[in-house]
Amino acid sequence: MQEAFVQLAGALRERLAVIGDEQSRRDLKTHTARLQKVSEEIEALERQLPSRIDPQLRHFLQRRSYTKALALMEALEQREQRISEV
Repeated sequence: MQEAFVQLAGALRERLAVIGDEQSRRDLKTHTARLQKVSEEIEALERQLPSRIDPQLRHFLQRRSYTKALALMEALEQREQRISEV
């Protein structure tokens, strides 16, 4: 997977971790700041992607369906790995 995709997948995982962090949510100001920071990182990484990416991935990213985007990226990566093993 290209470096931009690897970084984007990492940022998407980070966002899910922030959302699921029960302790972080107790301090709303800090939690919101963490979420804002990772969301801005995702948007910046999205702008770095090649213009010709999977249309469904583009759709998920534009609609902020980040869980679906990550699942698709992981599925595409697994498919690439299987193809390269042949």
